[in-house]
Order: sequence, then structure tokens, then C-alpha cells
Amino acid sequence: MSLSEAPYSTLLEEALEAWEDVRRGILEEAAALPDDEYGFRPHDEARSFQEILRHILESGLMAMGELARPDGDFTRQGFPAFIREYAGDLPEVLEPEALLDHLRMSFAEGAASLRAAGDLHMLQTIRRFDGLSGTRLTWLHHHLAHEMYHRGQLALYVRQSGRLPALTARIQGG
Repeated sequence: MSLSEAPYSTLLEEALEAWEDVRRGILEEAAALPDDEYGFRPHDEARSFQEILRHILESGLMAMGELARPDGDFTRQGFPAFIREYAGDLPEVLEPEALLDHLRMSFAEGAASLRAAGDLHMLQTIRRFDGLSGTRLTWLHHHLAHEMYHRGQLALYVRQSGRLPALTARIQGG
């Protein structure tokens, strides 16, 4: 495929298409485990399946909110304060269906906020968590890697439950 045949017209659109694929995969892994098993955790100190999904939701809200802000800065407050700012309106307990709805909706809203901020905005720098600067676009990709990491955890939990992870099923043609 030549670049002129690509399904996106800008670097931002390419990144958003990649995020959409990652988020879709998370939702597919979530569907591979029955709702009544969302409390599963491999050991006492690990997050449960549901807690990982909530973390993906909360950190996505925070990342997209901060990336879209004109004065975004990942060092302007601590992580708990970011979660209160961007995800503080979420109910304390989210049943599986509501959690998945929020994951879908937060993707759509996050993508819209970055599109509204614009391509040039995403090429500007933002202070990273380590205090160094990086482009907002690179930090969008950092967030995608973060979600993909947790997608892998979800797939492992599905496998530990004796089920076939969604990505494996897709690869096997199932």
C-alpha cells in the first residue's frame, strides 16, 4: 500500500486509528470473560480483571484530557489528583456492562478532543511524567503502549480462566 492509499490523512489520524484498534482489542478481551468472573485476580496483590479495565478507562481519560489541554503538563500534579480531575465523576462501582460502555464512550470523546485540538497542537511539546519534554503525538503513542500492555494482562487472565484470548482466537481464525 502506498502512503496515498493509507486510510488516514495525518499523523494524528494514523495514531487515532491505532488507538481505536487497541481499544477494540481490549473490549474483545473483556468479552472473552463472563461478567461474573471480572473479579478474577491471579494472586492477592494483583489487580482484578475489572480493576485493570477501570485503570485503562481512568488513565485514558487522564491522558486524553491532558494531551488536549493547551497547558497540558503531566507533572502539574500527582497521578491520584489527575484521576480525580479526569475520572472523578465515574461511579465508585461500575458493573461490567457500564464499564465497557464507558471504555467505548471515552475512546470516542478522547479522539474527538484530540481532533478538536488539531494536528499542530499534537506536534507541540508537553512535559512528560519524568519532567522531560516530548511531543504530544509521541505521548499519545506512549498511552497506546500503556493500553496494549494492559491488553496483554487481560489476555493472560482470560487464558488463566481456561478460555481462549480474543486475539488468539482471531489469529486462529475463530
